[in-house]
Amino acid sequence: MHDGSFFALWGEAARTSLGFLWMALWAFALGYVISAMIQVFVTRERMKQSMGEAGAKSVGLATFFGFISSSCSFAALATTKSLFKKGAGLVPSLAFLLASTNLVVELGIVIAVFLAWQFVVGEYLGGLLLIGIVWLYVRLTKPDDLVEEAREHVEEEDGDGEVPDWKELIRSREGWARVGHRYAMEWKMVWKDVTFGFTVAGIIAAFVPPSFFQTLFVGAGSDSLSFFEVLIQTLVGPVAAFFTFIGSMGNIPLAALLFDNGVSFAGVMAFIFSDLVVFPVLRINAKYYGWAMALYILGGLLLALVGAALLLHYGFALAGLLPDTASRSGSVTDQTFFSVDYKLFLNAAFLAVSGVLLWLWRSTDAETSGGEMADKGWIERVLFWLALASYVWLAGGLVALLVTGGA
Repeated sequence: MHDGSFFALWGEAARTSLGFLWMALWAFALGYVISAMIQVFVTRERMKQSMGEAGAKSVGLATFFGFISSSCSFAALATTKSLFKKGAGLVPSLAFLLASTNLVVELGIVIAVFLAWQFVVGEYLGGLLLIGIVWLYVRLTKPDDLVEEAREHVEEEDGDGEVPDWKELIRSREGWARVGHRYAMEWKMVWKDVTFGFTVAGIIAAFVPPSFFQTLFVGAGSDSLSFFEVLIQTLVGPVAAFFTFIGSMGNIPLAALLFDNGVSFAGVMAFIFSDLVVFPVLRINAKYYGWAMALYILGGLLLALVGAALLLHYGFALAGLLPDTASRSGSVTDQTFFSVDYKLFLNAAFLAVSGVLLWLWRSTDAETSGGEMADKGWIERVLFWLALASYVWLAGGLVALLVTGGA
């Protein structure tokens, strides 16, 4: 994986980046279609009635809706913003976000392929723990002023009017044209983050040796870890995820690599849970709600993932169910990304759906004002050029892949 010339590794990095994008494409499209439909068809009154307060019923509904609308991190952020904008409470909104990125069937399947069954159980139990800890965090800190500011920020940046008759609108061409417009705006919001993030993920996977991660996690490979070492590994998990950001699906092979190199159950679970605490996600939350709320959410998610990972580790330890660190296969760069399988058919289907929505938007004289957030500030400009540089890197990598005979 890490032997060979620079050009061979360059080609491998490009193949891996594009493979990750191919794996996640249908999930992006699904999440953004759901987000666009919520923004166009769901009324504020209905959302307030079902998810407006942080009670057991509203949090339970948000968790269920998150489960059935599972998606990658970026798409889940967009849908969560739509729910919050339409009047859902902060806790139900975050419960939806956590459920749609953790309590997902496809994620459990991938974990089962690369890791032990304990990690599958840990993923689902941990998702519920994350929601419970975040609920407690919000309840204790009472961020009423932040919530109000965030709602004002969402309205200012992405304001639109109420839907007068959603039943009539959902049956009309104009309604679906509006969905197409919103769908396009969601992609416009995050294309730079997605491009650069997945490009960096491929570079890390191809160029960084496994020994780096083993060194990063203190005590990795030890047969007996102290509480301090487990805690340090749990804290390092989000740091490692920050530098290897792929998403809730794509980081599972890297999590298997960490486990193979002796990282504790808590450290690996913290790494898996960290897809919502990386910089691109922080940036998008800041766009949606403002920096104050984005940092508040980041603090709550960090606290929740560390707490959940530790509870899972010592709970499994007490039950004698901690997985051992027997060597496993499943290198992230050894996957067959492009083949005739479910990803091909799902991607083809959602590309077709995307084409229809965009055609309806462009061909219909519908009212589609609002939702366009102008790019502002130096971060946006830097990311724009980094995204363009990423395309150049990927194109060069594909050439290197062909020249070096890579598959």
